[in-house]
Amino acid sequence: MICLGGDLLKEKIGGVSLNYEYYSGKDFYSDGMIEDVLLDIVKNNSKDKYDHIIYEKSEWPILYHLSPVRENIIEWIPFKENAKVLEIGSGCGAITGKLAEKSGNVTCVELSKKRSLINAYRNKEKNNIEIMVGNFQDIEKNLDDDYDYILLIGVLEYAASYIKSNSPYREFLDIIKKHLSTNGKIIVAIENKYGLKYWAGCKEDHVSLFYEGIEDYIHTNSVRTFSKKELISLHESCGLNIQAFYYPYPDYKLPLQIFSDEYLPKCGDLTNNLLALDNDRIVSFDESRVYDSLIRDGMFQDFSNSFLIISGMEEL
Repeated sequence: MICLGGDLLKEKIGGVSLNYEYYSGKDFYSDGMIEDVLLDIVKNNSKDKYDHIIYEKSEWPILYHLSPVRENIIEWIPFKENAKVLEIGSGCGAITGKLAEKSGNVTCVELSKKRSLINAYRNKEKNNIEIMVGNFQDIEKNLDDDYDYILLIGVLEYAASYIKSNSPYREFLDIIKKHLSTNGKIIVAIENKYGLKYWAGCKEDHVSLFYEGIEDYIHTNSVRTFSKKELISLHESCGLNIQAFYYPYPDYKLPLQIFSDEYLPKCGDLTNNLLALDNDRIVSFDESRVYDSLIRDGMFQDFSNSFLIISGMEEL
């Protein structure tokens, strides 16, 4: 159902509201024709069919966008009751439904209309989701300033693409924190540029080049990931206190385990190291054996493939 009310163009799919007030009329970010396949799947199949479809299709984008394993990155976090949540870069809704289950209401910001439709159809049974479609910079000034949780899951690394600044990553976090409630938290999931998989022969996730992050993005301007030390410094420069670092394994995209500084892996724990299915790779050494060496030397945290960071304005 599409309705025109005043100057606002809105659409309702099940209980999900889509707001196109800030949409330019063109999707500038897309995975191509596979998104039409995804839209068809979510329009015509219930969620309990997704696992079978993933197995049947055997394509990385379908696994990546529809796997329930994606929800593991936030499923365990104890959100406050009736929380108000902002999800920036909600994509095809891999975690939006779980956020809706854990909170009072969820506002999504997403550049792509097609991805927003995929999100809406897969979560149409929820009635506490609004998806604002358009460029973040256009939408941001009209967002509320009292969100209990703001999520940047695979988003911070793209800040240079849409924040025109000499320090786009710091400026992005500065903008985000203005929309936090007094005790609100920012939750960031991002790859570690020094993740062990990159040394072992995986291509950098965003630009599909070998060793691009390790060599500090000498060929890339629009996207970058960071080391743990860099992320700590970045948050501190914005006045954000990091309350916890977590280490999703094998990475934050399809996390099977999530470690913390209080619960680190033991030797022999890390054996699922060939699950980077998005790109061809080489295998230059046995990652499990190297992980065991790093664990013994207390260096696992610096070479974790991904990070999950929870920060806020409140003092520790």
